[in-house]
Amino acid sequence: MKYTEVSFTISPLEPCRDLLVDALGNEGPYDSFVETPDGLQAYVPTAQFDPQWLSLQVENLQTMAKIDYSHRDMPDKNWNEEWEKQHQPVLVTAEDGKTVWVRAPFHPHRPEADFEIEIEPKMSFGTAHHATTYMMLSFLAELPLQGKRVLDMGCGTAVLAILACTRGASHVEAIDIDEWAYRNALENAQRNHADITIHIGDADLLRHRQASEGQFDIVIANINRNILLNDMDAYVSVLSSGGQLLLSGFYESDIPALQQHAQSLGLALTRQKNRQGWSALLFSSAQ
Repeated sequence: MKYTEVSFTISPLEPCRDLLVDALGNEGPYDSFVETPDGLQAYVPTAQFDPQWLSLQVENLQTMAKIDYSHRDMPDKNWNEEWEKQHQPVLVTAEDGKTVWVRAPFHPHRPEADFEIEIEPKMSFGTAHHATTYMMLSFLAELPLQGKRVLDMGCGTAVLAILACTRGASHVEAIDIDEWAYRNALENAQRNHADITIHIGDADLLRHRQASEGQFDIVIANINRNILLNDMDAYVSVLSSGGQLLLSGFYESDIPALQQHAQSLGLALTRQKNRQGWSALLFSSAQ
């Protein structure tokens, strides 16, 4: 099948890049995406490429960011085979030495790893290649999760929720607003025999949550700075006394704003990880 590649330059990147992926993938025919340092590469079957429709999607987001783009026809080849050649497994090594092997179905097992997760990523975020996912997995490999109730917000592939299950969490829920991610998360949970309750939606699900549905010992969210700032109050509303909030998806320069907001909600910063300019923060609530 012949594909057309559309290369986008976006400034500022977030949340516009996520919204663009949502528009092209959920409302349009684009079926794969690659994040770049300054934007995005999107791929669509050439027969379904519509320049006017694309221009309209970009125009709808121009009030949020400056978006430039160009497109080119790609050579006709087996793109699934090419993707498999390029997509590599990831070994996450936590500070305490525990390892998490994240692989696709076509990668080999790694018996010596402490934990192994098989992910069919498709269009969803969460393969451990990105620094934020790597740090979140390393945190979850270290934290005591046995018997804990865990919530994964913006779950993407559900790789974080799956690791929580693997490490003995007693109850795991995952939420993502993207229907494609929701379906991918369901598939990956089944693939890894992980008992996860998966919902499609956003933080409003938490704001309307009934007390009888229970609170969580750990809430994890690997999203982006603006969404974290907007929804942190909802995360805290379902956090149990003495619970922990684990956040990533933002740059080191964003830490002061996130820490200040977390403190206003009664949270204290207890641990921090940095990787390739990105950060992950662990907050604790009062007992």
